[in-house]
Amino acid sequence: MNLSPPTRSFSLPPGHVHDEAWRSLCKVVHYSAIFDSEMRQPHSRCMENTRVALRETLRQVLDRHDRTNIWLKGLAGVGKTSIAFTVAEEMKSTKRLAASFFFSRQHAQHATMFIPTIAYQLVLVFPIIKYAIMKAIAEDELLLSSDKSRRDQMQELIIKPLRQLQFRKETSYAIVIDALDECLSTEEAARLVKLLIETFSSPDMPNIHLLFTSRPQMHIRAAMQADIHEIPLIAGDDATLRDVRVFLRVSLDNIRTTRPDHFGQPPRSWPSEDKFEILVSNASGLFVYAALVIGFISAAGHPPQQRLNHLLLESSTVNADIDQLYRHILASSQNPIVHCRMLTCITHLDRPLSLANLHDLFFEDKEDLAVMLEAFSPVILNLPHRNVEIYHTSLFDFIEDPLRSEQYYVDHARAHEYLACCCLKSLMRKSPMIDDYAFDTWHHHLSLAYPSGELRHLLALFTKKELQRLVVFAEQGGGSSHLVGPLHSARRTCLSFKWIRNFSDIAVAWRIAKASKKVDEVHFNILKNRARGYIVDSIPSHARVPSDSANFFIEPPFPESPSPEPNIDI
Repeated sequence: MNLSPPTRSFSLPPGHVHDEAWRSLCKVVHYSAIFDSEMRQPHSRCMENTRVALRETLRQVLDRHDRTNIWLKGLAGVGKTSIAFTVAEEMKSTKRLAASFFFSRQHAQHATMFIPTIAYQLVLVFPIIKYAIMKAIAEDELLLSSDKSRRDQMQELIIKPLRQLQFRKETSYAIVIDALDECLSTEEAARLVKLLIETFSSPDMPNIHLLFTSRPQMHIRAAMQADIHEIPLIAGDDATLRDVRVFLRVSLDNIRTTRPDHFGQPPRSWPSEDKFEILVSNASGLFVYAALVIGFISAAGHPPQQRLNHLLLESSTVNADIDQLYRHILASSQNPIVHCRMLTCITHLDRPLSLANLHDLFFEDKEDLAVMLEAFSPVILNLPHRNVEIYHTSLFDFIEDPLRSEQYYVDHARAHEYLACCCLKSLMRKSPMIDDYAFDTWHHHLSLAYPSGELRHLLALFTKKELQRLVVFAEQGGGSSHLVGPLHSARRTCLSFKWIRNFSDIAVAWRIAKASKKVDEVHFNILKNRARGYIVDSIPSHARVPSDSANFFIEPPFPESPSPEPNIDI
């Protein structure tokens, strides 16, 4: 006879499990990739009465019921993102936008969450599929992992749930995917395109069009089906030239009517037709060029007429070549070397920073920082309470390629040298704080920096006067765990052959090694005391041994000092 008590199931109700699955999905969604996310402000949309014929063509294709996919291709600066945003906005207004994903280089680490982000949006548009997606997530804890096969994710999060909608073919929807080549490798982009087209071309899927935008790259074309509707965006065609003309006219009129200190009241006519035509000709249909020109002319503190005249004087060399315009903007500044160094450093930061944090880091050059951000405002994101980030591919490419930036190129080692100097100056200027950029990353930039005389001099001052303050900060419970790794890294750097050039450098390495050893001991004792507390707390009070003999049971079988004294003879 079985006398054991009846078992009781403590499994959670399905509703609770699905709520947990929904929360898990929401945690991994890359919200800033959704076309109208607040994190993507200011939104780039087509100006009224521009791209009229192109937008009508896109509407006609997206109204069809044959699952025709579209590839909008063109070089950087021709306005692909503005068109993609405008199409997504129009489709959403008619409740026909199934999903969107706008790739961005500053959020490249989130590209792996593409499929969960699409699935999240599909649930909002088609609530009936939510149960199937939540069930799949609840049954597979790794389904949302970035290591999961994309094909498995597509099958469970998109294909199976959407099969429930196979009879909803009277309405055509769209998924808009912008800048496909922005942060995916050649192979990843091709695989993703092929997977998406295979998925949505299936006859048991609802009628969903795919709209891709990218530069005209062969590997992307090779991954697409033969009958994809290709739309090349060419800067010099009549329609684009006309649209750039409208943009420049409206923008210059806005400058003229909002700057009475320069144009009077009522505002005088400006610019002359001859100058306007030269400007239109120089732009040659590149929207990013036109936007940069308007930003350059309208910069606060400068007379617009003077800025325009200065730009037109260079008309023989500044034309639709966006690199030449970037070089001209830098050359027109009072400190071109500082400005191009700051541009490069922003791309080499260990993490994006807000304007306030950049002011703190570039403390001695913060006025130059403000001028540089103003000059490049059309291609640099700089909003209150947001991180400052370069978001246009053309500027990234300009900064990274010495053949394009020419005399303004700053190599990686020099950028890290400047950042390391800024971090050391910041640490010497204020008290150490956990999560402060300089405190967290000085060792990282030091390890990648060119060991210039200025940097080595600053490091010598830092190790003489400020390093002891960091050790005291660690001893007083200020986060020894945050100093162990950085000091180990700095010790390796300063003991390397590229760094040591004289006896002063050897003394710097010795001071860092000594501080590293001390912080190791502090951290070791903290961990030991914490372990002692855990062990004592886990023993029932009646079974605890007297305090004077407790050490007998809990002393670890390894030495007190984990780091040996460095063998440096000075």
